[in-house]
Amino acid sequence: MAEREREHVRVAVIGSGFGGLGAAVRLRRQGITDFVVLERAGSVGGTWRDNSYPGCACDVPSHLYSFSFAPNPRWPRNFSGQPHIRAYLEHVTDTFGLRPHLRFNSEVQSLRWSNDDLWWEIETASGPLVADVVVSATGPLSDPKIPDIPGLDTFPGKVFHSARWDHDHDLRGKRVAMIGTGASAIQIVPAIQPDVAHLSLFQRTPAWVLPRADRRITAAEQWLHTKIPATRAARRGLLWGIRELQVSAFTKRPNELGLVEVIGRAHMKKAVKDPALRAKLSPDYRIGCKRILLSNTYYPALTEPNVDVIAAGLKEVRGSTLIGSDGSETEADAIIFGTGFHVTDMPIGHRVTGAHGTTLAEEWKDGMEALRGTSAAGFPNFLTIIGPNTGLGNSSMILMIEAQLTYMADYLRQLDVLGGRIALDARPEAVADWTRHMQQRMERTVWTTGGCDSWYLDANGRNTTAWPGTTAEFKRVTRQVDLAEYALLRPPAGRRTPATTEEVAA
Repeated sequence: MAEREREHVRVAVIGSGFGGLGAAVRLRRQGITDFVVLERAGSVGGTWRDNSYPGCACDVPSHLYSFSFAPNPRWPRNFSGQPHIRAYLEHVTDTFGLRPHLRFNSEVQSLRWSNDDLWWEIETASGPLVADVVVSATGPLSDPKIPDIPGLDTFPGKVFHSARWDHDHDLRGKRVAMIGTGASAIQIVPAIQPDVAHLSLFQRTPAWVLPRADRRITAAEQWLHTKIPATRAARRGLLWGIRELQVSAFTKRPNELGLVEVIGRAHMKKAVKDPALRAKLSPDYRIGCKRILLSNTYYPALTEPNVDVIAAGLKEVRGSTLIGSDGSETEADAIIFGTGFHVTDMPIGHRVTGAHGTTLAEEWKDGMEALRGTSAAGFPNFLTIIGPNTGLGNSSMILMIEAQLTYMADYLRQLDVLGGRIALDARPEAVADWTRHMQQRMERTVWTTGGCDSWYLDANGRNTTAWPGTTAEFKRVTRQVDLAEYALLRPPAGRRTPATTEEVAA
């Protein structure tokens, strides 16, 4: 298709999870309707569409894990399950009139910045287009990671990742191996344990597990939250405030978390009476160093006679025999990987080529870096929702997403004020200063000092994932765009040559 025939939109949003739908709502509320949402699947929902495994639920309270501009007074439980969260996202899509903007089955294959035209040339599974601004909301929990296990291709049974659950495969009466003990595994194990013949749990590192204060939200509470919105707001505010007060223990005074470890040990001891099994399940690192898990059913499931805990990772597969790193051998009919996602090496990075002809993945080969978690140097008018150092260990990511949406809105406003064909490119020195500040603050956190190796850390041992502060602080630092942190790009008048960089007056 000739370039002039390509569809041209002001904004292209990638992904239709919380980040992508939130961006779409914010654009419409700002009066911007010239945008599309590119979704690789056939429906909205992001990670809450993809993760449909048995027992899937959120570990953040429902009234905090929802948009402030789209409250749901009728959440059924304190911690809602995947079907209810996915239904909520469908409701948001309809309520805010987003469906005309959605492009399903439109996986982004490549994005390339044009220095001549100051726009993004986008190739998708449904055709090409160009966009002045790209908002990448693919999310860090979108592309499953399966380790390279020797001999896995020889396994005669079923193999799948928790985020790609095969609902057509019946696990009843089967010998099942669960690989990993993260947030997905602790929900899957108790959900499938009663039905399988035998469950082998391969555990490289035991997790800290705390009680889950879950219960059904009564009809009276739902009525009250519907009729008197202030009660709903108060509930959300209380949930938020409690978590804000916890932040300093994670980021400044990790030793205070020792008190929480007492709760974790008591929780395990109550359910696991066997000292040998308790020894296998006892972490040797500070709580919070890895993600803290919540469950009332995980430990009891591990004590059932049809469950074995193998305190080792999966080293090799020989036919239907699974070899642990401790030399143990286990027979299995199915293997389920609960081994997480490509968080610090997001695959979208390989598909984005910036102003210097290099991909985002190449620029981030030594670690992800983005100004205020949003803008990478050399990638003009490219904004990432849930970018580097925006993750949370104890609160709702929706709070962080909404803060970044405010930053996105001001970014677009600044482009309007500056006028004409224009782009903003984060200055390398601004990105470097921000990254240095993040890493300095990270030195005191539990993620660095806690004595564990977690998915928060990249291949170089740097924490490029978590935010070392409160959500209120992040909201403050993303309230508006500081033009001094950006270079202004304009095309030369009357010529189709690479755009020049102009200094922006402070």
